[in-house]
Amino acid sequence: MPQLSLSAGTGVAVWEEKDVETTAVLMTAPGYIALDALPVNDPVATDVVVEITHSGISTGTEKLFWTGQMPPFPGMGYPLVPGYEAAGEIVEAGRESGLCVGQRVFVPGASCYQGAHGLFGGAAKRIVTDAARVTPIDGGLQASGALLALAATARHAMAGEGKAVPDLIIGHGVLGRLLARLTVAAGAPPPTVWEVDPIRMSGAEGYEVITPDSDARRDYLSIYDASGRGDLLNDMVGRLAKGGEVVLAGFYAEPLQFAFPPAFMKEARFRISAEWSSDDMTATRALVESGTLRLDDLITHERAAADAAKGYETAFSDASCLKMILDWSAVA
Repeated sequence: MPQLSLSAGTGVAVWEEKDVETTAVLMTAPGYIALDALPVNDPVATDVVVEITHSGISTGTEKLFWTGQMPPFPGMGYPLVPGYEAAGEIVEAGRESGLCVGQRVFVPGASCYQGAHGLFGGAAKRIVTDAARVTPIDGGLQASGALLALAATARHAMAGEGKAVPDLIIGHGVLGRLLARLTVAAGAPPPTVWEVDPIRMSGAEGYEVITPDSDARRDYLSIYDASGRGDLLNDMVGRLAKGGEVVLAGFYAEPLQFAFPPAFMKEARFRISAEWSSDDMTATRALVESGTLRLDDLITHERAAADAAKGYETAFSDASCLKMILDWSAVA
């Protein structure tokens, strides 16, 4: 990979040819994760090179790759560099990138690797990506800066024309907590949150977390599923008011199905929420940097990136782990 330098006597940034590798988390097959060295693509004038300081582990989509349950998806395959939640510092900036060396940025992954799929691609020490993909963030956002994508995803589910904020949220993991916090921050009535794991019932601020069995309501207008459990669809429909909506905010490996007659009687509506847009990221960053939306307390576990294999195992198997962050500072 070329390195950025100043041409002698001109002050113009140019790329010098010099092959460079990066250290990255590599999933070679389901259940197999290790650090490995990978060559990266040469940057172009619109690219930046980012040295990652922190990356997050997704217990949704990335866990499906780890277990081998991920359904066919464009760009998927092994070996794979995971990670779409990363924050770091720009160490090289192309002349057309519009960004500067030293800026701290959020990175939603990269596809810069040779010899590995980069469907996500954020779990690496140094990445190359188009500058348009990164988001400049406050320098004070360290590990929590990696959570911006998940927060923006929650915002995308609830913000925009024709969307209603949730009055019931299924699941009190990171996504469920973000949905609840954004609802409260918007000044809407506090949502009810369902959780069945006692470990995850704590941590609510301004809203109530209860078990489904203790909830007698059958008139929810907007139910958001943050659990990824498609087998709960019939239960959700049974809790709707007539004309209510179920929002599928998780990722579902198995085909979804529900009994039609109850949904017919309720005139139920179903909506799928996908990934965040640039507007969601801009709005979410403003909420975080103003202190309106807190992210740092959602990080329950951190590991050095050199210990990534154990970090992924903990993230995928320990219910007390809301968000695992890998620290890349000690990786060369």
